[in-house]
Amino acid sequence: MSSARRLLTALLLVAPAGLAAQTAPRPDADPRIEKLVAAVSPERMRATVTKLESFGTRSTLSDTVSTTRGIGAARRWIFDEFKRMSPKLQVSYDRHLLAQQGRITRDVDLVNVVAVLPGRSPRRVYVSGHYDSVNQRGAVATGRPATAGQPAQPNDDVDAPGANDDGSGTALTMELARLFAESGVEFDATLVFITWAGEEQGLIGSMAHASALADASGVVEANFNNDIVGSSVGGSGLVDGESVKVYAIGPEDSPSRSLARYIARIAATYVPSHNIRLMAREDRFGRGSDHSSFTANKFPAVVFREANENYARQHSADDKIIGMDFTYLAQNARVNAAGAASVALAPPAPRVLGDRGQALIGRGKSGYDADLQWVASPGAVGYRVYWRDAWTNDWQHTRVVGNVTQVIMPNVSIDDVVFGVAAIGADGNESIISAYVSPDRPMSRIKLRK
Repeated sequence: MSSARRLLTALLLVAPAGLAAQTAPRPDADPRIEKLVAAVSPERMRATVTKLESFGTRSTLSDTVSTTRGIGAARRWIFDEFKRMSPKLQVSYDRHLLAQQGRITRDVDLVNVVAVLPGRSPRRVYVSGHYDSVNQRGAVATGRPATAGQPAQPNDDVDAPGANDDGSGTALTMELARLFAESGVEFDATLVFITWAGEEQGLIGSMAHASALADASGVVEANFNNDIVGSSVGGSGLVDGESVKVYAIGPEDSPSRSLARYIARIAATYVPSHNIRLMAREDRFGRGSDHSSFTANKFPAVVFREANENYARQHSADDKIIGMDFTYLAQNARVNAAGAASVALAPPAPRVLGDRGQALIGRGKSGYDADLQWVASPGAVGYRVYWRDAWTNDWQHTRVVGNVTQVIMPNVSIDDVVFGVAAIGADGNESIISAYVSPDRPMSRIKLRK
């Protein structure tokens, strides 16, 4: 442990419960995370995308029998690659028998491919991308036209290379699965590396998985979803290999927005040359990806998107590896690696809600102090309190406190300031911030006499 980390641990044990506004210094980087970030290989991801493109198409409704073409061959290859990486990975098919519905034009066996790296606790951190692809124009042009009594039938076996959409996210997910499994690091959280099918038909595979997870009362700390993250050149000719967009659904202090802010803060420590562009919306205008299946089931999730997209290549036969930049993809993989490792090493985020769902914040005995309480996080040796002006989007002040579950801030109004709290582990890694959110106050229509 570095001298700075020993000092931090000492501060955690002796810090007073009272607070004064101050900005804490950036903590030392964890050498284990630095090693993971440095080990990301553009060459391995290039080889993965090359192989994925070689299957011709990975349409959810394409051939499942061939050993060289179609989604069946692709998912078997991904499964075998996960198995080859490390005996520590628990590899499986996540199968869902779907009836004909919407863009699923016939009954189909939909298969996500999963690699689980067990941690000390059952709480989960997901890294994901979708391995299915689509060529919308080609499928329509070569499919069966509509006839009397019969709807049009697209050609689901037409070429759909899907190199960037979403071979890039699939390659990133597989690269991190290998790195994390080979690292020898023991994580507190269980890491789940998953490649989705059915994204192009309406997020089908991820919704089936996330819904089942919610029904089983699963605990998900974060979903790092990656969809189109491999090109630095946009369709308009703009070039940006130094930033990535992170979309997160609101409201302002939602768990997903807290995750997005966390990613930006962690990236500043481990990948400082890469700019994290936080986007205050669920996704691009009118479009979506598999993270939405998680937020729909009340799990924190974000999606990474490249800085400038080339829409002409997407969902077509032109989405080929020639349009990708693997140096850029590697930077996006490093940001994912740093964020996922930090969440998985840290204690769980503190719970700031009571048994009745009420926010554990009040005005103290005087009526004019900020009284913050939270439920202790397993493994935490201390906590960090954050606060900001209520009109400001990001945290302005922070202070480490001891191993306590209550803090009083004299003469600070909870009406004027937004508060949050994060748990800190013995190794200095810090959880996602849990914000104190004012509950909604439902209003009723007023009844008038006739």
